[in-house]
Amino acid sequence: MYQARTARVLQDKPPLKLWYRQPATQWLEALPVGNGHLGAMVHGGISEEVLQLNEDTLWSGEPYDTDNPDAVTHLPELRRLILEERDYVAAQELAHRMQGPYNESYQPLGYVRLKFEQRGEVQAYQRALDLNTALATVQYKAGDILFSREVFSSAADDLLVIRLTSDTPHALSLTAHLESLHPFTCAPAGSNKIRMTGRCPRHVDPDYLSTSDPVIYDHGEDGHGMRFETQLQAMVEGGRISADVDGALRVENAHAVTFFLSAATSYRGFASRPDLSAHVLEQQCTTRLAAGMSKGYEVLRAAHINDYQQLFQRVTLDLGTSDGQELPTDERLAAVQKGASDDALLALYFQYGRYLLIASSRPGTQSANLQGIWNDHVRPAWSSNYTININTQMNYWLAETCNLAECHSPLFDLLEEASVSGERTAQVYYGCRGWVAHHNMDLWRNTAPVGNGSGGPQWANWNMGGAWLCQHLWEHYAFSGDRSFLSQRAYPIMKKAAQFLLDFLVEDKQGHLTTCPSTAPENLFITESGELSGVSAGSTMDIAITHELFTHCIAASQVLDIDQGFAHELAQALARLPQPGIGSYGQLQEWNEDFAEHEPGHRHMSHLYGLYPGEQITLEKTPELLQAARKSLERRLEHGGGGTGWSQAWVSALWARLGEGDLAHEHMIQLLKYSTAANLFDLIDLQSPLIFQIDGNFGATAAIAEMLVQSHADELAILPALPHTWNEGYVRGLRARGGLEVDVEWNNGHATSVVLRAEQDGRFLLRLHQGQQPVSIKDQSGQQVPWTSERGRVVLVMQHGKNYALSFR
Repeated sequence: MYQARTARVLQDKPPLKLWYRQPATQWLEALPVGNGHLGAMVHGGISEEVLQLNEDTLWSGEPYDTDNPDAVTHLPELRRLILEERDYVAAQELAHRMQGPYNESYQPLGYVRLKFEQRGEVQAYQRALDLNTALATVQYKAGDILFSREVFSSAADDLLVIRLTSDTPHALSLTAHLESLHPFTCAPAGSNKIRMTGRCPRHVDPDYLSTSDPVIYDHGEDGHGMRFETQLQAMVEGGRISADVDGALRVENAHAVTFFLSAATSYRGFASRPDLSAHVLEQQCTTRLAAGMSKGYEVLRAAHINDYQQLFQRVTLDLGTSDGQELPTDERLAAVQKGASDDALLALYFQYGRYLLIASSRPGTQSANLQGIWNDHVRPAWSSNYTININTQMNYWLAETCNLAECHSPLFDLLEEASVSGERTAQVYYGCRGWVAHHNMDLWRNTAPVGNGSGGPQWANWNMGGAWLCQHLWEHYAFSGDRSFLSQRAYPIMKKAAQFLLDFLVEDKQGHLTTCPSTAPENLFITESGELSGVSAGSTMDIAITHELFTHCIAASQVLDIDQGFAHELAQALARLPQPGIGSYGQLQEWNEDFAEHEPGHRHMSHLYGLYPGEQITLEKTPELLQAARKSLERRLEHGGGGTGWSQAWVSALWARLGEGDLAHEHMIQLLKYSTAANLFDLIDLQSPLIFQIDGNFGATAAIAEMLVQSHADELAILPALPHTWNEGYVRGLRARGGLEVDVEWNNGHATSVVLRAEQDGRFLLRLHQGQQPVSIKDQSGQQVPWTSERGRVVLVMQHGKNYALSFR
């Protein structure tokens, strides 16, 4: 795994804090902390502090049979309807018969409730989340007494830590409780510790299904459903503590109190029943708590900050100051929503996305799901699952560019596990080799099409999720140059995904190899008869993903000097893939035919995959397709596209790839205006009920990075989509393909300094903003480095371990 050096300069202006003058009154105002495994939403109440808890493996259900043995029997008829009859409506109906069960749901763990006994008028209240330290804080005065709280979730010690202090002796008295939305019991475990145990449902229906019994618990001692345990232990300074028989901790007249919380579940792997015993869970929690308490608060805090900053401080972004930057975060957001300019808030939002990935995705944890690791509902929106037709992928778009490669590894773990499940799905549903995954996945790595025969095939039956996810494997190699990773982890998974596609492709009437059945995720077209369907052959996104996967597998074969025969087979198939079509409006077609769109302003931009996050469409290599992609994007937006937060993030990244910095910036502002909660969580929109999806946070951070540095088109582009409003600023620590770290400073739209740190030997083409050319290039010892020009690019040969500083007039 790539290890990047820590950035040398810390950002201190404007301060990297979310802060507020009042407690949270709802979940979407609370502040998130997390270590990838254990998350909490800190509300900051005065009379009662509430921390809503999550544990990353706590899901409903257990491994289950996703097979629909009849599915493959319908495939020949489905293909006949599409390729021979062009009866897309009948194909849409038949596709329902190739669906399996719905997946399970990510679950909330519970709550810590701290109820305080204090008097006096409350003044000078402030709660904050410091992105530089990953500490959530609360501070206020009650009467003449100053009360302070500090909360963090430590990846170093796998504990949630809550520190309460006062500036007056014996001023802290409170009661601590543990609760859950699931059936639970809470009991004392000594004078300063309580234990909560419980069990999750054996099954939860998705929130969008209306059923008579959507949440099913199994209450037997040996019943189904995941067990969980949470332990809360306190260390009191200057007071007394006791544990009640009803499972509450009571603190009286203390100077300070530190709570340590650990959690465990009976999960023992995606293919195994979650049946670890209650005793094992108890021991896991007890062991973690004992280790943490033996170190003490200050040691735990220092270890947490050090661990976190090793990741976070690699990247610094300064977009200048803003008039409102001294205001609380919710007031700044409200001002932007009324039309104020605040690019410093965008810089904060960028770093918040990096913070959230660090907090929700660490080596050894589960991948960040639709809500990262933060969820307070038993039936969360879209099951808070892994939606792999855009959302899971978008979660990780920032991992490589924004210098958090280690945080990418949970996604690779998911891919390894899904490729196991996906082999059976490929055989049962399609009679193919290799592995496949459809649009939804859960902890149990269900790779079959969901829907139970009633889900819309335009989303349920899309089968390119695994192939798309393979892009992340190649990208990690492209950024790091890690041949061992490519050989041992990436290529075996990529190869099996390519094997599935080789078997799945069929010949159409034009002699092309195409995917059939095929959908463009979640969108419908209008047939010649005026009816709706989503099922056809060879959607533009399908072909783009197939082209990309085959190309990457061929490249991997060359790098590793293996599988030449397989690479040749892929190259032959690659040559027979259809080219993207350009439609009657000059737009890039979404389907293989120039169908009329049922929803021209659809939220998905699937047919633009080759522009971003792919790299098949570029100005130099495919100028006609680039213009067609631009026209498609314009048409989407003219008809109301980009209506969700994550969709706005994708639009910004697409505009960045098109070199349109002002338009990319405009849609970043739209995201803040219409899809952002008070705690800066991304929302579907501002309509009630408010629905949180974390992909927009991550996608927006990736889009901002794409505006500043790009490296996908066999060149390193510096400031390729710089908005005019970002007149001056700097970024340090972004990463580029080929093993580069990049620092850029700019003023009046031009680079004033570029520093490149090479992790690999290589020859690089540098494209600078508006055709700039450096006056000199020096290495870290101050020696001049020779360079040449090629097509207006700087050609620079770099060596591993060296730094290169470009100077400009």
